[in-house]
Amino acid sequence: MRIVNPATNQTLEELNEDSRDSIEAKLTRARGAQRAWAATSFPERADVMRRFRDLVVERRDALAASLTSEVGKPITQSRNEIGALGGRIDFFLEHAARELEDEVVLGADAGGTEERIRHEPLGVVANVSAWNYPFFVGANVFVPALLTGNAVLYKPSEYATLTGLGIERALHDAGVPRDAFISVLGDGKVGATLVEQKVDGVFFTGSHATGTRIAQALAHRMIRVQLELGGKDPAYVADDVDPKAAAAATADGAFYNTGQSCCAVERIYVHEKIWDAFVSEFVEVVRGFALGDPTDVATYIGPLARRELAVAALEDQVADAKHRGARVLLGGRRAERAGWFFEPTLLVDVSHEMKVMRDESFGPVIGLMKVGSDEEAERLMADTEYGLTAAVYSASRARAESILGRLDVGTAYWNCCDRVSPRLPWSGRGHSGVGCTLSTYGIEAFLKPKAYHLRMG
Repeated sequence: MRIVNPATNQTLEELNEDSRDSIEAKLTRARGAQRAWAATSFPERADVMRRFRDLVVERRDALAASLTSEVGKPITQSRNEIGALGGRIDFFLEHAARELEDEVVLGADAGGTEERIRHEPLGVVANVSAWNYPFFVGANVFVPALLTGNAVLYKPSEYATLTGLGIERALHDAGVPRDAFISVLGDGKVGATLVEQKVDGVFFTGSHATGTRIAQALAHRMIRVQLELGGKDPAYVADDVDPKAAAAATADGAFYNTGQSCCAVERIYVHEKIWDAFVSEFVEVVRGFALGDPTDVATYIGPLARRELAVAALEDQVADAKHRGARVLLGGRRAERAGWFFEPTLLVDVSHEMKVMRDESFGPVIGLMKVGSDEEAERLMADTEYGLTAAVYSASRARAESILGRLDVGTAYWNCCDRVSPRLPWSGRGHSGVGCTLSTYGIEAFLKPKAYHLRMG
């Protein structure tokens, strides 16, 4: 497999992909290591994870440079992701021990039989991870998995392979046994082969299409399956907000990481009373986003990691929108430079008949739509098969919560967007997936309860 820089289209490195035989051998090694790893005390496992956290900080510049070179994420944003990883690890360190504790739900003195719940690791889990936030998305799975005594077969995305190997080195250097965390390298076919193995859980982050195939393939297995999929996340800007502030916030939510975020704002509904002011401010903000070399600290819009696939998808959405009557206020085409760049694009006069308002874009393209009321905005926000996040910008918390409370999404935002907290569950509804990462729910996902009925003879 060739590792290619999407900003230059130059080959960075060539690596051997895993075969079915090598994956089966890695599973055998992981199965052998898991029991010993689970038998170590939790304080020992926690110390290892603290060393991993410290090593990531120590190696931040090198890890960020690697991430930027193969994914195209602007270097400042790569450093931001790695710098914020420690907070997530600290949350898991703080709460994992409590989730592992036995629960006595009925004492023996109440009737002669003690009723106890013990929490055991799943065993060996497959972590098929994503390229857009490889540290965040990966750590949401492998950190709580390892802390709770599981072994992990980790397949980084083929677009973030070097970053995945950097993560593996840091974990091993921190003290995770080499057979308790093993990387599996390759494209989607390799991922499919991994999922077919007799693992005890599959944790996938990626597209709805791939998630559906995984769910179908594992339907007969009766194992833990968690699918963190995409979104078509809406934001509504009500008529009682400052248009300038709302434009700045939603533009950043739409275009950060070049729009390649699961929870990026992908469609914006604006109350007609502030439409003109908001659009004017939004255009000015987006015009200020510098597109260019992702190694330059001034760059905000980098190349698209999936290269031709991503560019072609965005070109198709823009062409479809224009054919159906949309106007392009900014961008609308690939940038005239080497690499896989697409200009930050703003479309108006859009409708829900257009792909750009229905299909996930996962790039620097956004549609803005004028609405006449909260009711119209809510109806349009709900008109989707996805259910990841939704945001409302309003001076009134009650107004915002009323709208958000009726939307079938996993995460609701008032006067913010594109935000993730380790303290809150991250989950999707509908085509956005099943299962949950982060929060204590994201720790419980790697444990299975065993009920004990204990009576003195």
